[in-house]
Amino acid sequence: MEAKAILNNLRIAPRKVRLVANLIKGMPTSQAQAQLKFLPKRSSEPILKLLNSAIANAKNFNLDENNLYISKIFVDSGQTMKRWLPRAFGRATPIMKRSSRITLFLNERIPSKIQKISGKGKKIKEEAGKKKELLIKEEELPAEEKKIVKTKEASRPKGASTISKKRFFSRQGTKRVFQRKSV
Repeated sequence: MEAKAILNNLRIAPRKVRLVANLIKGMPTSQAQAQLKFLPKRSSEPILKLLNSAIANAKNFNLDENNLYISKIFVDSGQTMKRWLPRAFGRATPIMKRSSRITLFLNERIPSKIQKISGKGKKIKEEAGKKKELLIKEEELPAEEKKIVKTKEASRPKGASTISKKRFFSRQGTKRVFQRKSV
């Protein structure tokens, strides 16, 4: 189960925020909080607030706070404010004031047994049960039938080998017209 938190329109350029985001990616949440607390970058404080928000969201899914880590963190560009600066000879040069959009995902290191059951969770559990049933059915098959099944899976489309031969042999006849170095 993943917990998610999003921060929109942070008025710091995405290039600067990515430096901090890449630093904490994959860390346990407690270690990431300590890292962000003492980091001298300006973007560390908003990311710390976002991390605390994601931890609070994880508690809603009954996830253990000590078992969480930052699985994914994305920093995308947000809205760009365009301003103009007057220059010599009546010219104007553009100034782009960039903003960032941060998306943070938390996941568990060791999956817990107690989870809030949602519609998606039921589907996943059912699919896992079906896969187990299929595996049991394959084990019950005699050895001869297993060999037949494997040969059918390994077969290729009919035209694949002839097409690759044509491509290879069509290149053999071409010569380079201009050669700078003699070989």
